[in-house]
Amino acid sequence: MRIEAVNLKFAYGEKTVLDGVSFRLAAGSLCALIGPNGSGKTTLLKILSSVLKPARGRVLLDGRPLGSFAPRELARTLAVVSQGGDAGYLFTVEELVSMGRAPYLGRFQSETASDKEIVRQVLELTGCLYLKDRLVSRLSGGERQRVSIARALAQQPRVLLLDEPTSHLDIGYQREILDLLKQLNMAEGMTVVAVLHDLNLASYFAGTLFLLNKGKIEAAGPPSEVVTAEHIASVYRTGVLVTPHPVLGTPHVFLLPVQRGLNSRKNYRVHVLAGGGSAGELLRDLAEAGYDVSAGVLNVGDSDWEAARALGLPVVEEAPFSPISPARHAENLSLVREAKAVILAEAPVGHGNILNLQAATEALRGNTPLFIMEERPARPRDFTGGEGERLLRALKQNGGRVINEKARLYRALRELNSGDQLNQLQNLPGLTVDQERVV
Repeated sequence: MRIEAVNLKFAYGEKTVLDGVSFRLAAGSLCALIGPNGSGKTTLLKILSSVLKPARGRVLLDGRPLGSFAPRELARTLAVVSQGGDAGYLFTVEELVSMGRAPYLGRFQSETASDKEIVRQVLELTGCLYLKDRLVSRLSGGERQRVSIARALAQQPRVLLLDEPTSHLDIGYQREILDLLKQLNMAEGMTVVAVLHDLNLASYFAGTLFLLNKGKIEAAGPPSEVVTAEHIASVYRTGVLVTPHPVLGTPHVFLLPVQRGLNSRKNYRVHVLAGGGSAGELLRDLAEAGYDVSAGVLNVGDSDWEAARALGLPVVEEAPFSPISPARHAENLSLVREAKAVILAEAPVGHGNILNLQAATEALRGNTPLFIMEERPARPRDFTGGEGERLLRALKQNGGRVINEKARLYRALRELNSGDQLNQLQNLPGLTVDQERVV
């Protein structure tokens, strides 16, 4: 059954919640309504289900005005699963799901064998058959949600509307509920419209997205056209990285940090020598704290390179799978000399990136504080046949400070940024130097 909304307007008192909302949704569509809190998603769903009447505009089901449906006829056409599921805690699961057959029964009519078979089928379809004799009050949140969907399916609707069907559920139940809705849509041709907050789940679940903002549809279409960094920045007012899901290819949203550092850190350059996925979290935390962060040398395609690029940080980049060239090494040394502190991340050391250890040596020669991350000291790190380990030992012997937790590194940087002298670092609480390991 196709759904059409024409110029919908709705207000709670003087507050307009929907203003001029129009769309067409083809029969058999799988649609998610997304948008920030207060954008009008739930209100729109209530108008589509005839719970609320718009101040202006109309809703059509297969070209027929929603208001022309008698209540019993509408209940046979359209079913709703509201937030939090059904509250029939005093009933068994089977009793509650059987209530979905009410639109097909007369006032004093009992369930027929056909009605009971339909209830059994929807209990089986939703994975609730084993729960049929259990009280609803004794179900988990995910089980109650499945039972609510089973009750709605017992109405044998052509349209299913759901308000945040995955809220407060763990990832396993979220997947279970969304896979069930996909199955109903694909196998039964049911038109499904759901309000979802999680953009990644919405992209995974729906073929069509409506992005609402301040009572209007900001964007509509397939996830690849709606879930973009530009749309999210405009509507949610936050920076994100949107990349294709590594398996499905659907848009996947990653939050980016907002630099909220103190003005005193604005010009405090910290250079990070990284690679091999050793510093993504470190780069994010430093940028979020307001430090002027740079990184290098990183091969294009390395996950640390991806992180630095996404954060908008200056980065010395080398061609994929290539050793550090003299030109890139010189560029890296330039950033090292500009830095107030240098951090050597816990990256694997191979012949291709051993020049990053030479860059760390240059930091010590210039009396720049060098912090050597060793959160997992037992993990093999040197893949050069011994040269990398020799350089790491020399760095520690010549003043490099070994840090075994990021929290301790951040404290040390705060102390440095506050103007403490380098020779005070030895006495900083939380800063550890393992003397035995450098002998």
